[in-house]
Amino acid sequence: MAWTITGGSVLRDGAMRAEDLALADGTVASAPAPEAARFDAQGLCVLPGIVDIHGDAHERQLQPRPGVDLPVPLALRDSAAQLIASGITTAYLGVTLSWEPGLRSLSAWRALKAALPTARAAAATDLRVHLRFEADNLDALDDALEGIADGSVHLLGFNDHTPGIMKKIGKPEQVAKFAGRAGMQAEAFRSLAESVAARRDEIPAARARLAEAARTAGIPMLSHDDATIEDRVHYRAHGATICEFPMAEAVAADARAAGEHVVMGAPNVVRGGSHIGWASAAPLAERGLVTVLASDYVWPAMLEAAFAMVRRGAMDLPRAWALVSANPAEACGLNDRGRIAPGLRGDVVLVDPATPSPVAVFAGGRLGWLAPGAETRIAR
Repeated sequence: MAWTITGGSVLRDGAMRAEDLALADGTVASAPAPEAARFDAQGLCVLPGIVDIHGDAHERQLQPRPGVDLPVPLALRDSAAQLIASGITTAYLGVTLSWEPGLRSLSAWRALKAALPTARAAAATDLRVHLRFEADNLDALDDALEGIADGSVHLLGFNDHTPGIMKKIGKPEQVAKFAGRAGMQAEAFRSLAESVAARRDEIPAARARLAEAARTAGIPMLSHDDATIEDRVHYRAHGATICEFPMAEAVAADARAAGEHVVMGAPNVVRGGSHIGWASAAPLAERGLVTVLASDYVWPAMLEAAFAMVRRGAMDLPRAWALVSANPAEACGLNDRGRIAPGLRGDVVLVDPATPSPVAVFAGGRLGWLAPGAETRIAR
């Protein structure tokens, strides 16, 4: 179905413009089709669909409580429904492939991978995979390489959380948390972690194989939690040209000096700071050091964070919205979305700026979600 969105304020070419927007054949059209349905967007902002480069919230659907696992197809349907209702039209599910049993295990990855084609076909949101490969997960290397080669992985992230776990392995309360997530007894988890850490000399060769596979497949790479400039230089040499959640401002500055995108969490902006005491994303974004906001663990935070940046007074809406649309699309090499222009994907979210909240979401030119009561805005 073709659509004409009328009466709204459209974000186009870096400015909000009072004009109509046409969608036809899945894309933004130059002119409305004669048979197009009309959507009255009076009082609404008409914005490019949100592109989420990293979201882990689907894990709550997979395992709503420690040790309680739900069927993967059901969890993915639930996640897809929440994503489109949040205005997210492209979502990179942050799938952690760890040496830990349970939610982030190799068996969990295999189950998710098997269910994804059906879920992707049914979802309004373009579901993609950001594979967060834990450096010490050497036994899963072949599976990761297979997923990259067969197109199941769309973004590769280099994670290395094992050193942090090992620093806490002597604290019973911390071990209990890790063990609960993995569905293990505390002592068994401690033994597993120690055996995994003993193989760290094998990591460089494995990392090089992953990077080569990603380059061959043409998928972007990112590094996660870079603590030092040396870390950024190391991963840059492997081809990871996205810097995600840098732990120091100097690291973000180094990435930006190299022309790389820097990612931080939208919940950080909404809450006014990091939940673990790291840098606050909003002022870094205002200074151009953070260029991409990701949902991290709260999908609705993407839209809310953009408007929060506007409320801070240092950004207008076009610049703030680029943090959740144009910039993440560019970082991931998605040249067909993130902006509103003829020929690009018809991914559009209509937002009531007073709330702010989505009123309607179009994905691939189709109406994917409609807020209760908004049906009165439609004329066919």
